[in-house]
Amino acid sequence: MKAVILAGGYATRLWPITKTKAKPLLPIGRKKIIDTIYEKIIRFNIPIIVSTNKRFEDDFKDWAKDKKVELVIENTTREEEKLEAVRALAETAKNVKEDILVIAGDNLFSFQLDDFLKYYESRKSPVTALYDVGDYELAKRYGVVEIDRERILRFYEKPEKPPSILVGIGIYAFPYETVKMLAEYVEDNERHDNLGDFLSWLCSNMKVYGFPFSDRWYDVGNPDSYIEALKFYMEHHIGDAKIDGPVKIIEPVVVKDGAVIKGRSIIGPFAYIGRDCVIENSDVSDSVIFDRVILKKAKVWKSVIDEDCEIWNLELSNSIIGGHAKIQRG
Repeated sequence: MKAVILAGGYATRLWPITKTKAKPLLPIGRKKIIDTIYEKIIRFNIPIIVSTNKRFEDDFKDWAKDKKVELVIENTTREEEKLEAVRALAETAKNVKEDILVIAGDNLFSFQLDDFLKYYESRKSPVTALYDVGDYELAKRYGVVEIDRERILRFYEKPEKPPSILVGIGIYAFPYETVKMLAEYVEDNERHDNLGDFLSWLCSNMKVYGFPFSDRWYDVGNPDSYIEALKFYMEHHIGDAKIDGPVKIIEPVVVKDGAVIKGRSIIGPFAYIGRDCVIENSDVSDSVIFDRVILKKAKVWKSVIDEDCEIWNLELSNSIIGGHAKIQRG
């Protein structure tokens, strides 16, 4: 078996942050989103392929320097050019001659994969992981399965009337015979964006199974869900930073090297402060502050601020600020 991590999307729902950063490489505490996936797979000592795009190629090369992965780069740089999930997987897997484990690169889940892979070995048919979102209204946001006991009958993408509250969470296992069918599907069908479409097509050709999980799963599709994931995964760490004056740190926080925090600042809980930031007389909690941001007399809560911004005399909540912004009041 080989593993494929799909990381070629452009994450438009998190723009402007993800205009310059691949979503799988966003920090969740000391780690990046894709680190949690890599650590779950590497335990099985199987080859790992990461499929990404030309736009973020250099960033993934930096990430992969100390990892046992092969990078496959699709020649796209914009959302309008992307191959979409099924076509990207077909291109990545065209030279694979074995079963594959496929995981979306922006997928955050707390469970290990042991039981999922054991279940797959017992079936030797396509298997996907499912999550009970507990609410039919919430299910409308996702790919929902129609299921008969363990067998999936069909996938519905963001249905108005969900047939169940079990949703696909971007984890799949495909036998080699199914891998070969990816090219056939891409050739004969126009819907390539979601692997759920491919699974629905497979359901008419063979048995496809669902394996429900009940642990934590995060769909990091907007700032709120990103912050919630950050809060779950954050480990307390303060790097080579300068902290002066009556600063109060409320754990857990991550403060990266070169940051300067001074004055009557309160940092935390659940604050990520990037490299070389300057935080003066400001409060930050439940937020991600990327590198080289200057905050002076600011209060930031449940927000994401991109690199090289300056925020003065302002309160921000439930906000997302793009890079190089300069905002001040008074």
